[in-house]
Amino acid sequence: MSMDPKAFDDRLDPGPLLAALDGNGVDFVVIGGLAGLAQGSSYPTFDLDVAYSRDEGNLRRMAAALGEIGVTLRGAPADLRFQVDDQALRNGSNFTFATAHGSFDILGDIDGVKSYEGLRRNAKREWISGVEVLVASLDDLIAMKRAANRVKDQLMVLEYIELADEIRRQEAEEDED
Repeated sequence: MSMDPKAFDDRLDPGPLLAALDGNGVDFVVIGGLAGLAQGSSYPTFDLDVAYSRDEGNLRRMAAALGEIGVTLRGAPADLRFQVDDQALRNGSNFTFATAHGSFDILGDIDGVKSYEGLRRNAKREWISGVEVLVASLDDLIAMKRAANRVKDQLMVLEYIELADEIRRQEAEEDED
């Protein structure tokens, strides 16, 4: 499934963000609402969430991409100095950024999944805003939403379960043919 950029809220333009990650060779998986939208969800999203590998080389590539994007810490005081580099990424794992293209969150620690490697292994390739990316599986999205356990997440879980069941039914029918 290829996603039309008009599927996103006006406050989010994920294409330039995904292109910067991809162009810098960052090892990442799209998670959150955008991953749900890519698989048929009807819930809107207002930010881009990605999980990323924490290996040293990837931290350097992520820092380069973030510098290219021009991120600032979302919600931080204007006078707070924050240097986006691999050392900062090494010292933390989950960051929320503001960008000219919308809110952008990167997560090195992901509640609900055992490991980034497992998340990546279960992910599927999708085109979002002209960039081919890995998108978290519906089963992993369900696990992450259950772990977050917010009211909006509980509603999304119900939809994601229906979507996952429909995909499994379609795959079973294709196997029978």
